[in-house]
Amino acid sequence: MLNFLKEFEKKLEIKITCSQETEPLGTAGPLALARDKLIDDSGEPFFVLNSDVISEYPLKQMIEFHRGRGGEASIMVTNVDEPSKYGVVVMEETTGKVEKFVEKPKNFVGNKINAGIYLLNPSVLDRIELKPTSIEKEVFPEIAAENKLFAMVLPGFWMDIGQPKDYITGLRLYLDFLQKNSSSKLATGSNIIGNVLVHEGAKIGDGCLIGPDVAIGPGCVIEPGVRLSRCTVMRGVRIKKHACISSSIIGWHSTVGRWARVENMTILGEDVHVADEVYSNGAVVLPHKEIKSSIVNPEIVM
Repeated sequence: MLNFLKEFEKKLEIKITCSQETEPLGTAGPLALARDKLIDDSGEPFFVLNSDVISEYPLKQMIEFHRGRGGEASIMVTNVDEPSKYGVVVMEETTGKVEKFVEKPKNFVGNKINAGIYLLNPSVLDRIELKPTSIEKEVFPEIAAENKLFAMVLPGFWMDIGQPKDYITGLRLYLDFLQKNSSSKLATGSNIIGNVLVHEGAKIGDGCLIGPDVAIGPGCVIEPGVRLSRCTVMRGVRIKKHACISSSIIGWHSTVGRWARVENMTILGEDVHVADEVYSNGAVVLPHKEIKSSIVNPEIVM
């Protein structure tokens, strides 16, 4: 993770400072830990973003919303079809003022949930002690009770991608977003079906069929005759001739052998090597493993 951040520090020409927990502190405790890094003389609010979320990030709009409401904290909410699975944010529709939170309601109280994007005044840090604390269950309800918490409805797509199957769904939503807003970034050609993202450093052989909803990372080699759909192929992967991969995630620098078939949310960790003609049905394979025989039923390979 630190190496990844250093790479983007150079790429984006920004300063990235890390605050590292030595023990789990929940979703609010780490803010107290990073207090000195978050506060400066300006007194300006700061963003807090959940890292396992993919969405549009209208941060400028959120700053305007926050300033216009004069609250202590603003949160982004998103509409969901099944609110009973989540903690629901009950709010005034016109002002956005948050009234209360209802965890997994049995009766309908609303369909807006916390999207994991916050804008907080520095004073919020005074409410958080350096101990395991939940910002959603302890800090935000306290601010809402004082009528100082406001919610802005997130425009566009949103997905919590903390689980592999949700990651694949999030990829589809992101590729749909690119197709509508930056279609030139997507791959085109007779071998492409639907929305496909291919890094310029990847090589794709003849006779492949790629898509829909595929992302191929830098340095990948996709040999002739390969079929890919609904999957992510990470940096430095080699997919050998006539392999077929669907609804799966192929980790960094892994290899999938000739005529192999990988499907049903198979997850390959870093540097995993799948032999020729092997079938994987939903296997989760830890890094640096070699799979020499087929895995017919979903299992974890350690």
